[in-house]
Amino acid sequence: MGTDRNTSVCEGRLFRKRSSATVHAWWQRTRGDSKQQATNSGEEMKKNPVKAALRNGEPQIGTWLSFGNLMATRLMARVGFPWLTVDMEHSPIDWSEAGALFGAIADAGCVPLARVPCGDHDHIKRVLDAGAFGIVVPMVDTVDQAREVIAAAKYPPTGTRSLGGTLHALNFDATPGDYLKRANDEILVVLQTESPTGVENAEEIYSLPGVDAIFVGPVDLTARMRDGDGVDPSPDELEAMLQRVLAAGQKVGTPVGLHVQTIDAARQRVKEGWQFIALGSELKMMVTQAQEFVQALEIKTQRGDLARY
Repeated sequence: MGTDRNTSVCEGRLFRKRSSATVHAWWQRTRGDSKQQATNSGEEMKKNPVKAALRNGEPQIGTWLSFGNLMATRLMARVGFPWLTVDMEHSPIDWSEAGALFGAIADAGCVPLARVPCGDHDHIKRVLDAGAFGIVVPMVDTVDQAREVIAAAKYPPTGTRSLGGTLHALNFDATPGDYLKRANDEILVVLQTESPTGVENAEEIYSLPGVDAIFVGPVDLTARMRDGDGVDPSPDELEAMLQRVLAAGQKVGTPVGLHVQTIDAARQRVKEGWQFIALGSELKMMVTQAQEFVQALEIKTQRGDLARY
């Protein structure tokens, strides 16, 4: 099949190119429709309560979702955690599944976040267009990496996020026009510090406009602190590194958080000043409870180390 000069092929699909005038007209029309619909409905777009709470200095304790299961997610979204993060970095969750999970979480009144595999523009764009209220981005070691992540999460002129999608507006109970106007204010951007290099650059990264919170992955940080012989840092050495992250965040006024595995650890970290805290995962919770049942009933344990987090 032939194509004319105004048609291009992208990943096997044909897309008609719009002229800049057409795009401008569509944008103005969308904004006008949005204003009319908002006036008629009297409703406002949802706000992101987790982003607001962190900005106000309030701790926000949530958990990770590793299963990618819709039924489990619907239940977890009603437990009471203010936010749930769909882990797309280390779990086999595809884009379609993620979109369904974001919708289930949002519909339950909880905040859906996505940990993307990496800080690529395409990953960030797709999870936000699928309805996530924010992103958690791993392995952000440099200022340049941080700037690219922030830009990918923001619409122009602030950033480089492409305009499109439908699910994002649905999850915010908004018209597309309202979402396009207000998304930059509501999307939560969380960067992960997981290496000594990231800690060295902490103050400069954390002070960038658009960084809403920092999250430490202690497991990856431990691994990247190993010496040349592959020996892990001591608990004291790891803790000293964590405290450097906390101090940097407090110095520049950016909330910091980390992953913990027990209630006592969560309480202790809140007392220290950490705010964005992940308590295990639904996977860890299920396995831990099942193992406690088995132990209490004196049933032979098959394996003890099944879920780290």
